[in-house]
Amino acid sequence: MSTPEPRLSDTSYVVLGLIARFGTMTSYDLKQAVAASVGYFWSFPHSQLYAEPVRLAEVGLLTEDREESGRRRRRYRVTADGRRALQNWLATPDNGRVELRDPGLLQLFFADLTGREEVVSLAEAREALHRDRLATYERIAASLDAGDRAEVGNLTLRRGLYAERAAVRFWSELRTELTGG
Repeated sequence: MSTPEPRLSDTSYVVLGLIARFGTMTSYDLKQAVAASVGYFWSFPHSQLYAEPVRLAEVGLLTEDREESGRRRRRYRVTADGRRALQNWLATPDNGRVELRDPGLLQLFFADLTGREEVVSLAEAREALHRDRLATYERIAASLDAGDRAEVGNLTLRRGLYAERAAVRFWSELRTELTGG
């Protein structure tokens, strides 16, 4: 009788993928890596970066070593089973959903329940936010040489640039329409 495959979430794959890419990591290391990479386009509570490695170690997808003294940090490594689970996930395109989690769009959905001034303020704030994010992505892109920009691992940056340009355009056009100028 074989044990059932553990149920893996998007967070599970973020943890497995980051540890597979960077090697042994603590939960704090994971938090830092997320902030500098997938955190730009995939949000989830950072507490999951502390709970999920423990769970993945319990089901044999990670190993855990704990420091004997000091802060007694837990360090995680991907097991062969963890690499197999990650490879299976990477080889299976997700055709079931597309997510666009933008709190500004959620507020805009309910804009008929408020006044025009509030919607203009929302458009101005969201445009500024997306301009800032676009500037961040442009700085990151400028720091890469042409070869690095073409590497598969950096293609999400290209997608982020497209998305932020589209968002800036959308909120700018909405603001212009609402203010008549």
